[in-house]
Amino acid sequence: MAKLTGIVWLAATLAVASVPPSAYAAEDPPAVKAAAAGSQDALRKTIAAATKEGEISYWDAVIQPATNNALADAFRKYYGLPSAFKVSYSLSSTGALVTRVDQEFNAGRVTIDVVGMASLPWVHEKVRAGHVMKYDSPQYPAYKEAMAKGLALDGYFAFNGAYVFVPMWSSDKFTLKGNSYKDVLGAVPPGQITIGDATKSVTYLATYMAQRGVLGIDFFKKLAEMKPVIALRSELIANQLITGQYQLAWSGMPTRAYQFNQKGGKLKFILPKEGVVLLPQAQFITAKAPHPNAAKLWLDFVLSEQGQNIIVNGEAMISGRSGFKSPLPEYAPPIDSLNVIKMDWAKISTADMNKARAEWVGIFNP
Repeated sequence: MAKLTGIVWLAATLAVASVPPSAYAAEDPPAVKAAAAGSQDALRKTIAAATKEGEISYWDAVIQPATNNALADAFRKYYGLPSAFKVSYSLSSTGALVTRVDQEFNAGRVTIDVVGMASLPWVHEKVRAGHVMKYDSPQYPAYKEAMAKGLALDGYFAFNGAYVFVPMWSSDKFTLKGNSYKDVLGAVPPGQITIGDATKSVTYLATYMAQRGVLGIDFFKKLAEMKPVIALRSELIANQLITGQYQLAWSGMPTRAYQFNQKGGKLKFILPKEGVVLLPQAQFITAKAPHPNAAKLWLDFVLSEQGQNIIVNGEAMISGRSGFKSPLPEYAPPIDSLNVIKMDWAKISTADMNKARAEWVGIFNP
């Protein structure tokens, strides 16, 4: 009996030893299961390295805490990371984010792994200066159309979502008639309209530069006659409309309209017939990222269909993924349905932006 038991034990051991690694696929996290067979081992190694790093640090100018929490939870589950894995997130204004990142790059002491920034001229400058990691994300093929339009750069960055600044109001207090930027002029009394501060935000500045090319400088001089109140954070601009502090916002953000309307707000906006300035929030890995493996996984997840669904549902941002079906088409329409004001962002320099900023200051005198 003892001899038979030993034979059975030996047979069982040999059987287990002969099972191919693929038989244990059930133990792999969803990311590995979904990966192509030839890339699974490499992904396992990256996940193991990221687990050892234990953290990802990213800065952004749009993503709200609730959306970040949803992303972080799904990210850990997708890659099978431990609950102790830390997602360190900082929400900042674009101007402050540019200053912080530039300071770190200049000092050579980088603490940020991933940056989300909707200023393509600035991002292209960082690529040219060697501050952006060269990384061929497996998600990049889904962004080829965006790359062809100059909204992303193969091997360096795509965008976690794009947004626009357009005229916006609270429909229980005011209604803007028309569908043109020009319909804003004289629509409310002086001092009852807000405008984004282009001296502190590179995205408000980029919007001004593109709109100026379509509307002309004289239009903005007329807009200045309405005595617009200078504002910064998009959340505050939306809240001021809801409370009735101001009737109209020149730099309204549909993503904030969605978030406030979910809580009972009545914010409305137009996508003007002259076109909108699409601001793709380029997401890239810093060249000296302290947690490079975790950064790669984070970038891949955020750009994936699952990550994009979380961001669009939470922030009503416009996805750059080809074939992506927006769950919120009213607030975040498919990118191909938009009339986008064309700009060659890669050719715009810091000097160009400084000149435009000085012009804006001369018009609005903040």
